[in-house]
Amino acid sequence: MPDKQVIMDVRHLTKWFPIKRGLALKTVGNVKAVDDVSFQVYEGETLGLVGESGCGKTTLVRSMLRLIEPTGGEIFYKGEDFRKLDKKQLKGKRKDVQIVFQDPFGSLHPKMRIRTILEEPLIINHYGDKEARMARVKELMRLVDLKEEQLDRYPHEFSGGQRQRIVIARALATNPGFVVCDEPVSALDVSVRSQILNLLKDLQRDLNLTYLFISHDLSVIEYICDRVVVMYLGKMVELASSDQLFAAPMHPYTQALLSAVPQVRPTGKVEKISLEGDIPSPANPPSGCYFHGRCRYCTEECRTNAPELRDQGDGHLVACHRYKAE
Repeated sequence: MPDKQVIMDVRHLTKWFPIKRGLALKTVGNVKAVDDVSFQVYEGETLGLVGESGCGKTTLVRSMLRLIEPTGGEIFYKGEDFRKLDKKQLKGKRKDVQIVFQDPFGSLHPKMRIRTILEEPLIINHYGDKEARMARVKELMRLVDLKEEQLDRYPHEFSGGQRQRIVIARALATNPGFVVCDEPVSALDVSVRSQILNLLKDLQRDLNLTYLFISHDLSVIEYICDRVVVMYLGKMVELASSDQLFAAPMHPYTQALLSAVPQVRPTGKVEKISLEGDIPSPANPPSGCYFHGRCRYCTEECRTNAPELRDQGDGHLVACHRYKAE
């Protein structure tokens, strides 16, 4: 998307957690949760982030938004260096960058009425007087197809899908431009998922939102995302448009992921690929390519040299020795 404005620019982002042992809590190593990850998010797009549990997706996002401090790398939001902002400046930026969490019930205070839940971010960000805030709260309810009469109810009085609509409304309260959706439909019934996904699409179109969408459900990723990042053991192994990735995945890990979910490509015959061995520990990753111990194409080069991300054309990046740069 070269003609689109870059909203978020992540460069060589790293997050390591120290391993401490003994009475003196001496650092004896590091868990490399996110290891040298770089990508850009363009205005108005939905960028997907996929990978097995523990691959670093959530840590990447938390580091990117400075909910936890990165170990290294650079983060630019609309051209501004996110890592150089002090706490006061960062707080001012947060109203433009919001998150929709996985568990709609767990992310809503059970003893607060919906009216208060939606008004709270407006108060924190000094949004108008009481009358203006109530007008905005009612507008938010309409945006997510809920009724004003429901404002005085508590979270437990709503269904799972309705609670997620409330979470989305709260995230939109401060008119953000960039929204992180962290597994937003994984806790919902299948029949409700499509409704929430379509709502997110409608809101993106109407409000010109940009999404970073985390999910383990590849059918959801294919439906809603424009481009997709695939992560393995803290590293980015492939990035491509959704069409490219699902039609012709290049990295052996991506191929294995897609083969495990045949309903993603129901019209084609999908070869089943079984991954051998266990996922290595991020505290002691293997040499060379992190995936070599589970890869059916492994060579000596894979065991000794880490592959670089190479562009295979049309912005399709893959970190695999089987492919050379275009």
